[in-house]
Amino acid sequence: MNPSIASGPTTIPLFEETIGQNLAHTALTYPDAEALVSARQGIRYTYSEFARAVDEMAKALLGLDVAKGERVGIWSPNNAEWVIVQYATARIGAVLVTINPAYRLAELEYVLNQSGITVLFSAESYVTSDYRAMIEDARDRSDVEHVIFLETADWQTLLERASGISDEDLEERSSALDPLDPINIQYTSGTTGFPKGATLSHRNILNNGFLVGEACRYTHEDRVCLPVPFYHCFGMVLGNLACTTHGACIVIPGAGFDPVTVLETVASERCTSLYGVPTMFIAELGVPNLDTYDLSSLRTGIMAGSPCPIEVMKQVVNEMHMSEVTIAYGMTETSPVSTQTSPTDPLDKRVSTVGKAHPHVNIKIVDPATGDTVPRGEGGELLTQGYSVMLGYWEAPEQTDQAIDSEGWMHTGDLAAMDEEGYVKIVGRIKDMIVRGGENVYPREIEEFLYGHPSIVEVQVIGIPDDRYGEEIMAWIQIKDGADPLTEQDVKNFCLDQIAHYKVPRYIKFVDEFPMTITGKIQKFKMREVSTKELGIDTSSTIYGTA
Repeated sequence: MNPSIASGPTTIPLFEETIGQNLAHTALTYPDAEALVSARQGIRYTYSEFARAVDEMAKALLGLDVAKGERVGIWSPNNAEWVIVQYATARIGAVLVTINPAYRLAELEYVLNQSGITVLFSAESYVTSDYRAMIEDARDRSDVEHVIFLETADWQTLLERASGISDEDLEERSSALDPLDPINIQYTSGTTGFPKGATLSHRNILNNGFLVGEACRYTHEDRVCLPVPFYHCFGMVLGNLACTTHGACIVIPGAGFDPVTVLETVASERCTSLYGVPTMFIAELGVPNLDTYDLSSLRTGIMAGSPCPIEVMKQVVNEMHMSEVTIAYGMTETSPVSTQTSPTDPLDKRVSTVGKAHPHVNIKIVDPATGDTVPRGEGGELLTQGYSVMLGYWEAPEQTDQAIDSEGWMHTGDLAAMDEEGYVKIVGRIKDMIVRGGENVYPREIEEFLYGHPSIVEVQVIGIPDDRYGEEIMAWIQIKDGADPLTEQDVKNFCLDQIAHYKVPRYIKFVDEFPMTITGKIQKFKMREVSTKELGIDTSSTIYGTA
């Protein structure tokens, strides 16, 4: 038996330094290279300018008497100030707590109190959220002492405190930091109960960002377009830290995602790399005049956050010039990337797998029931081990022990299979697996099949409680603009004799959009809630996980 266990290469050494030390080295090496561009704000920094801006904010925070380990929150969509705060807090050893811009009052209040935030950077508002009003409501019930509203006079007022702090004061603080110190808390989307605060160190996220950039072959000549939110690892680690460890340029197209703005920014800034979740790339490919945007500068990029439809990956390569695009897999608790495809991988591996184990990372696939490593080719739960595993959940030791075993393996909750060459394919979440009449059905397999229909642009498959079979299969389908209309019977006929009868969806719902998080992840638990209600299914006696 060839077991499903593998280790990534160790030829590239890990950084054993802090984020602040690493940025200082990059600024000395590439002082005149562009470090940060915010297209919406008209802001540009070279690396020497960016390092000075970071140091000024770091001094300002010292002027507020922010201690090492003190929690500083940021609640905002993407902007240049967000990036400066990220590096300034790391420079002085404060723990940056990144807050989901979609959070509302109850969620905000929970994060403020669970993490103990004392200083909060915030936008005034975003989309339909009045941040200022929510903060005023929650502040008296929290430890927050200072609130700085971004893109207002508050920013400059805070910076005035920097004048009272010397370069020696800043260096004294920075030199006392350790790469293993906690530096970031990110709250994971709770499927049950409240979100958990994954606590990450300099060493965790600095190295993961660097190694992701290595996989993308970044140099100081790369310009990386980041429409993904910074509050999540995808933006601040795979994006910002991958850039600053290589002297590449962070390009912010806008506060939030807009496909036209992204295409305009890629063209005008001559970006070489573009990030996104699959739904973002689908939206960009769906822009009617896509061929009028000059995307010829694109070379690479990362698609992550949720499984990528194979057909979408092929279109990104062929129509957006991203011949070296990579697929990355991970989770917040692992800083985040554990596996990634390489530009040199065969196309079939790059469009059908999430690659091999990342450098300095061990992975294995185990039987969820027994914990035994399964043979290659068989499915099981993916576990990961190495430098990238979080320090733990903030002030939640019991939950930490449930996620990380005694040997340091992080249990991801994802179902995967490893082939003989070590490539990993994600087949779903343990809680998403459908058990129909005793048959284990992986939604991903049905989704990939239905993506082959010429009229279907997006499909998501879920399990619905059923008295006879335990669960039945339901597909939510979005039809391409201008495509021929489909009926439920058309979809079932497409499946006939092509996939096993028990995998053919019993229920089909045509939709214009899917419930999703701000990072573009489809919320299947909400799909189940809507579907069971519409179908009049009684779930009061059903035990059914949500993910």
